[in-house]
Amino acid sequence: MNRIIVTLISIIVIVGAIFTAVIISDDNKQNEDKLIETQEIAEETILDECTDEYEQIENGNIIETNSNAEKISPNCEFIQKIYYSKCGHTISNYLNLPKEIVNLTQDELTEKYSDWKIEKFESNQVVLYKEIDAECGEHYLVKNKEGKVAIYKILDDNLENLEELEITDIYTEYLTDTDKINIDKGIRVNGKQELNQLIEDFE
Repeated sequence: MNRIIVTLISIIVIVGAIFTAVIISDDNKQNEDKLIETQEIAEETILDECTDEYEQIENGNIIETNSNAEKISPNCEFIQKIYYSKCGHTISNYLNLPKEIVNLTQDELTEKYSDWKIEKFESNQVVLYKEIDAECGEHYLVKNKEGKVAIYKILDDNLENLEELEITDIYTEYLTDTDKINIDKGIRVNGKQELNQLIEDFE
């Protein structure tokens, strides 16, 4: 009789252990499934939030877009170069950077300035270029007038028609011998940038 009871108890214990093991195994599997599902949702959320970095997913492969493309920084030097075909001169204009082009890529800048050619594109310097069938209107003659450096605007190429713009406070007697000879002959410059540089050299 005792043997029967012991046998029954053993069977009950074994069955209980098996049942418990099955329940624990099912719980673990459910937890693993939930963990995998959570990770998949997190990955989808990350991809959704990074639309600038990813374009699409094909066959499980993530295709990265040009999110790392160089962009214009707020401190970028902005230059517009214009070639005037009638006089053959190129004028470079150093301009304040327009706020609306900050953080633009080269493609975006090309679209915004469609009538310009992008000669140089870097985050800290952008150079735009175009050709115009006209004269630049920025031809100057720097010469000696009564012992001072004077600036004239050239109104035609024969140098007979000049418009006096300014007589500076720079005395020619303090210039180098070479500069004195050149300024007595008259120094032709094209564009305000070149003119300003020449005057700075004399100062």
